[in-house]
Amino acid sequence: MLVRTLSSSLPLISLPAIAAESSSATGITGVGPAMFLFLTAFALFLSLLLRHAAGRLAQLLLLKLRQRRMESLLQRKGRALLKNFIVPGAYGGLARIDYALLTAGGILCIRTIHGDGVVFGDQDDPQWTHVDGIGRRRFLNPLIQNEGRRRALGNIVPEAPIANLVVFTGKVEFPGTRPQNVILRRELGRYLAKHAFGPSRVEDWNALWMNLKDAVQSDDASRRDFEAQLSFG
Repeated sequence: MLVRTLSSSLPLISLPAIAAESSSATGITGVGPAMFLFLTAFALFLSLLLRHAAGRLAQLLLLKLRQRRMESLLQRKGRALLKNFIVPGAYGGLARIDYALLTAGGILCIRTIHGDGVVFGDQDDPQWTHVDGIGRRRFLNPLIQNEGRRRALGNIVPEAPIANLVVFTGKVEFPGTRPQNVILRRELGRYLAKHAFGPSRVEDWNALWMNLKDAVQSDDASRRDFEAQLSFG
């Protein structure tokens, strides 16, 4: 009888020990309230960080896609193309030009702007305003900015007619009258087909284009000087 009694009571004696071991090994009780709150906050922060990184990556991919579409169109429509290059500035220093496109009648000095939203600005305003639904920012009038680049090209090949053109690659709206020489990317093909330069004295376009290419400063020192110029400005 004594053996049977002890045997039947053993499970009851061991239950508290098993319960204590389980609670210390698993569950929130073992973690503690402070640690639980910390882990929850960290998980939330990590989720927001990943969401921001994913959004940033999507923006970069969209930018690359728009750049490739732009370059593909320019290469199809023009005779020759230079992109993202540095030349001596019109007023000293250096100038970086987005695109120079050689056409049948002259050179287009093209400034591209990537983005979506609404743009407010007139031909001669020093700054324009961009509203994208999230924020509002001011930026330099791209026509004035690109005019300096156009003149830099003119100093290199003064005999060539060179036009100033600004192209928005995204979904952009102008509430008022859009300034002259500002177009959307989807209009670029029609613009190039209709655009005609004035009388030109150029006899050898190939030689002229070679002169322009020879003036391009592609060495590392020039790029460092240009970056320093941007930082100083």
